[in-house]
Amino acid sequence: MANPLKKIQQVQADYKQLDAKDKRQFWVDGILNNALYILMAIFVIYTASVKPNFLTLGSLANLITQVAAYLPMALGIAGCIVLTGTDLSAGRVMGLTAAVAGVLLQKTDFVNKMFQNLPEISIGWILAAMLIVVIIGAMIGLVNGFFVAKFSLHPFIVTLSTQLITYGIILWFFGLNGNNGQPISGLSREYKDFVGGEMFRLGGVAIPWYVLYAIILVIVMWFIWNKTAFGKNMFAVGSNMEAARVSGVNVFWTTVLVHTLAGAMYGYAGFVEGVRSGSVAASTGLNAECDAIAACVIGGVSFVGGTGSISGIILGVFVLRIIFVALTMLGVDSSSLYIIKGAIILCACALDMRKYLVKK
Repeated sequence: MANPLKKIQQVQADYKQLDAKDKRQFWVDGILNNALYILMAIFVIYTASVKPNFLTLGSLANLITQVAAYLPMALGIAGCIVLTGTDLSAGRVMGLTAAVAGVLLQKTDFVNKMFQNLPEISIGWILAAMLIVVIIGAMIGLVNGFFVAKFSLHPFIVTLSTQLITYGIILWFFGLNGNNGQPISGLSREYKDFVGGEMFRLGGVAIPWYVLYAIILVIVMWFIWNKTAFGKNMFAVGSNMEAARVSGVNVFWTTVLVHTLAGAMYGYAGFVEGVRSGSVAASTGLNAECDAIAACVIGGVSFVGGTGSISGIILGVFVLRIIFVALTMLGVDSSSLYIIKGAIILCACALDMRKYLVKK
C-alpha cells in the first residue's frame, strides 16, 4: 500500500511545476472531484452546531451499529459495480433470506410458528440457518452471474428479472402454512442474542455482536480483493474485458463468482436484518440496494469499471449513514430521504463520470 505522506509530497511537487492557468484548473478539478465530500462535511458541521448531541459518544455508537448492518450489502454489490454492472435484486434477496432465517429460528413454543418440526434452537442450528440463507443468496447470485456471463446480458436486465422473481417467491413463502402474508415474528432469544446481543457498551449504547461479524467480513473481503487471483481477475475484467480474456483470465467464471459472492453477502445481510427489524415482512429489504449503490459510488467504486477499494466502501457507508442520522436529528421526514438518496446517487455518478472523462 502506498505511503499517504509520499502521495502528498508527490502532489505538492507536481503542483509546483504547473503554470498559473494549470494551477487554477488543479484547484477547480480538486473541488469538483471532491464536491460531495466537501458538501457533506459542511452539512455535518452545520448539524453539529444545531444539534450538539450529534457528535456525542452515544451518537457514534449508534452510527457504528448502523454501518455494520449496511456494510455487508455494500461489500457484495461493490464487486458487481467493479465489473461495470449493478444488482437490482440485492434488496429482495436480503428480504427473502431474512424471512427464511426468521422461520428457521422462531421460538419453539411460538403459537404462530410456521414450521413446527424444526430442531431445538441451539448454536449449531443458528449457524446452520445462517449457512442456509447464505447459500440461498449465493445461488441467486450464481443465476445472475450465469446469465450475465453466458449470454452477455446487461446486469440491469438480469437482476431486474431476478428481483421480480425473488419478490414472487417471497410472496409465495409468506403464504405458506396458513400464514396469509403476515409478518414473521416470534424470533428466538438465542437468535437475537447471537446477532444483536450486547458485546459491550459505548457511550451508554450497546454495541451488538454483528459489529464484530462485520469487521470479520471486511477482513475476508479485503483479502479476497487484494490478495487472491480472483480479486486481480475481477479488476482486470472490470477494466477491460477483452484485454483480460486475451491475458488468460476466465471472464465467464470471474463474472459468475463475483455475483455469487455478492449473493452470499446479501444472504448474510438478511440473516442480520431479521433481528434488527424484530420481525420480517414481505417489504423487508425494499430498495436496500439503493443505499448500497450510493455508498459504493461515494466510496469511489466507479461504474466505468475496474476501480474500487474496501476502505473506500467503508468510508462510503460511513458518510451515507452520517448524512441520514443527521437528517433524522434535524427532523427531516422519511419521505424526503428518498429524494435525498436519489440526488446523492445522481450527483455521485455524475462526478464519477467527470473524473473518468478528465482522465480519458
